[in-house]
Amino acid sequence: MPNNPATIGPYRCGEGQPLLLIAGPCVIENAELTLTIAERLRQITADLPVQLVFKASFDKANRTSVESYRGPGLDAGLRILEQVKLQFALPVTTDIHESRQAAPAGEICELIQIPAFLARQTDLLLAAACTGRAVHVKKGQFLAPWDMQYVVDKLSAGGCNHILLGERGTFFGYGRLVNDMKALPQLRALGTPVVFDATHSVQEPGGLGGATGGNRAFVEPLARAAVAIGVDGLFFETHPDPARSPSDGPNMIPLDEFAGMLNRLLRLRAVMDAFDADRSNR
Repeated sequence: MPNNPATIGPYRCGEGQPLLLIAGPCVIENAELTLTIAERLRQITADLPVQLVFKASFDKANRTSVESYRGPGLDAGLRILEQVKLQFALPVTTDIHESRQAAPAGEICELIQIPAFLARQTDLLLAAACTGRAVHVKKGQFLAPWDMQYVVDKLSAGGCNHILLGERGTFFGYGRLVNDMKALPQLRALGTPVVFDATHSVQEPGGLGGATGGNRAFVEPLARAAVAIGVDGLFFETHPDPARSPSDGPNMIPLDEFAGMLNRLLRLRAVMDAFDADRSNR
């Protein structure tokens, strides 16, 4: 059975715990920019009731075009994430695409992330479980929430009981995603903490021809809905200048707007916590 709360480095995510915040740029561009974003996120969250995990990808292996920038690669990317850990005392996460990447990623990252397109890949899940780290699996855009039970079963069979399930939208025709908010309580019914990925929920796959499009204007409204329903974590990608980001720029929140959005979401969460407390006392 998965643990709820789940342990992620120094944090506990799940029932009765502070909100887990997974945030950072989509892809590692260079060490300087990555450290700048991490430092700003650390400053924003320092006095807030959130648990920050810094996220950045060393490789975006599922880019639309073969010509798109993918990242610095496994070794260089993990070295940069290690700098984030040491300099800012933050747990870090990154996504893996191949089984061989699990062990080295697990040496640095407190949380291993499995991309939505790979949610059913048994060998990848078992390799992630073998790291001894917590694992965050994004629900495939092609999967029903209850199908994620088999993902949980695979990770549990591999010895991982610290499992997070992420909701990031479902295919709705060509080039569109839609969020069925019923998926959030349905995922939670599987016994794991649930993360809402607001960034990738607003993607428009292939919307820019050879690249993925999206509309960041819907990131905060969807995150508000997820907070109101009740989630254990939120996932955002952010960048100082999203228009210049080599990946997912249309879906990312500008870094200078991140603090305002987060504070609004935390005020809403406080209201919902009070509502739930009042209901449980009746």
